[in-house]
Amino acid sequence: MAGQKQLVILQNKETGEVYYTRKNKRRLADHKLKLRKYSPKLNKHVIFEEVKKAGKKKKIKNKE
Repeated sequence: MAGQKQLVILQNKETGEVYYTRKNKRRLADHKLKLRKYSPKLNKHVIFEEVKKAGKKKKIKNKE
């Protein structure tokens, strides 16, 4: 079973809607994924593009 590390976030720039999917890392390693998916807000099919995942935030320790 695939973990969350393999999930790719697809987002529509107009509405901000999000789809989650997986992509083949061997074939599309250097390409951003673009898929035409249905948008319920716009009531039509639109382009959803891959966006960068938000990483874990590091805690900053004060030296004082």
